[in-house]
Amino acid sequence: MRQTLLLFSAAALLAGQAWSQEFQLGGKVSDFTLTDVKGAPVQYSSLAGDVTVITFIATKCPVSNNYNERMKELYNDYSAKGVKFVFVNSNGSEPAAEVEEHARQHGFAFPVYKDENNIVADRFGAQVTPESFVLDKTGVIRYHGYIDDSQNPARIKSQGLRKALDALLTGANVETAQTKAFGCTIKRVKKAS
Repeated sequence: MRQTLLLFSAAALLAGQAWSQEFQLGGKVSDFTLTDVKGAPVQYSSLAGDVTVITFIATKCPVSNNYNERMKELYNDYSAKGVKFVFVNSNGSEPAAEVEEHARQHGFAFPVYKDENNIVADRFGAQVTPESFVLDKTGVIRYHGYIDDSQNPARIKSQGLRKALDALLTGANVETAQTKAFGCTIKRVKKAS
């Protein structure tokens, strides 16, 4: 009986998370608001371009931190080609001052925005850090998943995010539109029922 109750509870929790996800692969994203590390609101529409990457990251997650250098390389390689990057920290346990200091310590040439109360993460259904979404100029999600398939750079077999960006920049369809993102779970704030 207890095992059945636990399974039912887990299923209900997953169903609740699925229902809260508004933005789906192949669907259009509406505008949303983030905050910069000083607390000022920033509209997504002011950050978007013809191709936009939204990546959820963390300060304390070792998996996300293993990707710091690769995120900087992606930013350097693709921002020069017109790709816009929006790095988002949705962890309720990581305040804006910590996010700002983390970005400074790691030499990020890009801003990291806060997603207060993980509203944006919920709308995307983002679960882990790092986790990426690629949007085209119409705001349609064309790729969702990992940056690449291994924390260890020597073991990378597939660079899902780079492949998606290369396809969109040449006007091609993204061959593998969804991959399985992996990392630390986003530390969501508890919300009133």
